[in-house]
Amino acid sequence: MTTTKIPIATKLAYGFGAIAYGVKNNGFDFFLLLFYSQILGVEAELVGLALLIALVFDAFSDPFVGYLSDNTRSRWGRRHPWMYFAAIPVAIAYFFLWSPPEGISGNMLFAYLVVLSILIRTLITLYEVPSSALAAELTRDYDERTSLMAWRTFFGWIGGTLIAVFTLAVILAPNEANPSGLFNRDGFTTYGLIASAMIFVSIIVASLGTHRLIPTLPAAPAKQPKKLGLIFAEILETLTSKSFFALFMATVLSSVATGLAMSLNLYINSFFWGFTQEQISILILASLVGAALAVVIAPFFTKQFGKRNGALIAAGATLFMSPVLITLRLLGVLEPMPVDGQSFLLPLIFVVAVIEMTLIISFQVLMFSMIADLVEESEVKTKRRSEGVFFAAITFSAKATQGLGIFAASLVLAVVNFPEGAEPGQVADSTVQEFGKTYLIAIVGLWVLRLLCVRLYKIDRAAHERNVAQTLTPAD
Repeated sequence: MTTTKIPIATKLAYGFGAIAYGVKNNGFDFFLLLFYSQILGVEAELVGLALLIALVFDAFSDPFVGYLSDNTRSRWGRRHPWMYFAAIPVAIAYFFLWSPPEGISGNMLFAYLVVLSILIRTLITLYEVPSSALAAELTRDYDERTSLMAWRTFFGWIGGTLIAVFTLAVILAPNEANPSGLFNRDGFTTYGLIASAMIFVSIIVASLGTHRLIPTLPAAPAKQPKKLGLIFAEILETLTSKSFFALFMATVLSSVATGLAMSLNLYINSFFWGFTQEQISILILASLVGAALAVVIAPFFTKQFGKRNGALIAAGATLFMSPVLITLRLLGVLEPMPVDGQSFLLPLIFVVAVIEMTLIISFQVLMFSMIADLVEESEVKTKRRSEGVFFAAITFSAKATQGLGIFAASLVLAVVNFPEGAEPGQVADSTVQEFGKTYLIAIVGLWVLRLLCVRLYKIDRAAHERNVAQTLTPAD
């Protein structure tokens, strides 16, 4: 592709494909810890460990999948064969994650969770890495890449948020058999079926929607027999950029923070703020508004401040959102939601959540767009286009959301001795206060560290345009 504008239909089709990753992420972030620890009886630390084990496998599989994607030669190009292949297996595996075998419960499910986590994350990699890599191939334009990634991030958050809201408000709605709703095991089976269908449809729509562009995309390099050691040597050479390392670390820290926040979202809103399940469903809608606003805000930040400075602004402003409210609650300035629901707390937290989610999602958009700009810098140095390798590395760092993020969440619960199986109103106030304090320290610490990492990124608009000029061929 050239630096011309991308048609809106292509942006929508490409962006729609992010629903698959958004649904998978939301399930792992939002429901997995609760489902396996509180409902199935697996110790919270073991749930975190299972995801951490899967993360170790990702460390090897993700960059290798990226390399394979960069070097695939087929009549369907480099990316699309992998995208089509992943659709059915990942949907099936995701369904079985939420439908464990009858008769097995408690810590006996640990091995099952480990195997399914590795399988799902590997299969989603086979789709997500080639799909993400398309962003750097569809356009070389500095601003257009941000717009493209904004739509992709928008659909990712929309898909994940809608299934979460529907699950809480409808599938897990309280009834006589399950007054709390959240402890309805059969409801999670229904959730797994619907979520799996969404994953499949999303992948197929994105694959078919970008299929016609295959002839215009860069082809794989000439085939050369290579030993495994040489392959990993090329991968390491590609990833030696200081700017890449800065973004990789920032993405890891941001992903861990997001995973921590998402995994403990129900705990924070139920136990710390005292919201009902219906009220929590309303708060989740803040992600929808934030995702929509980020489609406008992220490109605006790119044009006005550049991607790096825009990311710094978004990351810095986030520190003054929910952390401030939690601090006020710990100091006794804010009180939890009263039983009669007569309080300004819900609208206050909703507004803050909208602003915070807009900043968080805008930050993610800018980060992905900055990764795309590394492709040309690397091509100048190595004479290879390695979109797959770069986005595989970032996909791996984003997966830290489920691995290190859920593990960190399980540690927070363990540190404060949060009781397993407890429902809102059954936990001592001292434990709730300690939980809020520990959560606050963890989330703020991670956000500050990611801010420091982004400062090390060096590619601005001028540097990107120089790199593009050096990599363009007469055909481009």
